[in-house]
Amino acid sequence: MSVISSILDYNKTFVDQNKYERFQTTKYPDKKIVIITCMDTRLLELLPKAMGLRNGDAKIIKNAGAIVSHPFGSIMRSILVAIYELKVEEVCVIGHHGCGMVGLQSSSLLDAAKEKKISQEQIDILTNSGIDLSKWLTGFQCVEESVRNSVHLIKNHPLLPDSIAVHGMVIHPETGKLDRIIDGYSNIVSKDEMHIQ
Repeated sequence: MSVISSILDYNKTFVDQNKYERFQTTKYPDKKIVIITCMDTRLLELLPKAMGLRNGDAKIIKNAGAIVSHPFGSIMRSILVAIYELKVEEVCVIGHHGCGMVGLQSSSLLDAAKEKKISQEQIDILTNSGIDLSKWLTGFQCVEESVRNSVHLIKNHPLLPDSIAVHGMVIHPETGKLDRIIDGYSNIVSKDEMHIQ
């Protein structure tokens, strides 16, 4: 049986037995926070538990390395939607120790693509279209610095209100210990100050 077939079989039982009822909530996060974190499998349950989060408490956006790499990419768009449409008031970027993006080089990823029968011609189409694969497919050297860069990009976005706190943290993927890298409360403008300006 394929993975998807087993998932769909389980899902039928899940729905038939009303197991979904304990997860029901609204689309608005109760703690008014959006979290950008890594897609690492170790964080799937650990991160919310380590933060004391339950279903409905937060919006969680995942990608490789918890990286916000472009001010007008899908991650930043999701953050802005969370703020303006879903009542989010805080943003938290959470990287993790032992991340697979540490030291990732585009050359090794492209070699792996070629092993999966992606031709050099296909790669050249991207390169000739102006996409810098060496930049796009490269990771980072230091998770703390990567978190700082993502927080900086978010905080300085022209559509981000000054009242939004943007935090940076790193989690240990075995113990769940969180280390604060950036305290987002240290440079926010309160709603009262906004009205005075």
